[in-house]
Amino acid sequence: MTRPPLWPVIIGTGFGSGFCPIAPGTAGALLATLIWVALSYAMPSAILIAVTAVLIVISTAAGTWAAGKLAPYWGDDPSKVVIDEMAGVWVPLLAAPTGNLLWPLACFALFRFFDILKPLGIRALDQRKGPFWVMADDLAAGLYSLVIILLAQWAI
Repeated sequence: MTRPPLWPVIIGTGFGSGFCPIAPGTAGALLATLIWVALSYAMPSAILIAVTAVLIVISTAAGTWAAGKLAPYWGDDPSKVVIDEMAGVWVPLLAAPTGNLLWPLACFALFRFFDILKPLGIRALDQRKGPFWVMADDLAAGLYSLVIILLAQWAI
């Protein structure tokens, strides 16, 4: 079989982070978190929220497209496709305040918890087939993480 097309590989693997031999999903989520942290030092909070929302929308659309293009080569939801983890971890980061690295770390940890264990209906989304469903379970994990981050902020 021929090699998959370059742009879906670049997008789907989260700029190559999905080729990490150990825990590629964690590598993709970590890269996305580090991108967000870098952006948090480069722009005001209000703009960062808007940029994060745009990142979620664009990565979801591009990830759905890339997953569809890569499925004939790598199968449905292969571990090296991590754009879904990137989109998912950006969801709780919408609520992370800047200037304190504990919040992005908490977002990352909560997201990975929900993404790995897949409770509360996330597993059902993960078992569905098709490019959109590659993204959907991680977006759900991100939403659960967002709720916990918001509750934590409200409680303290």
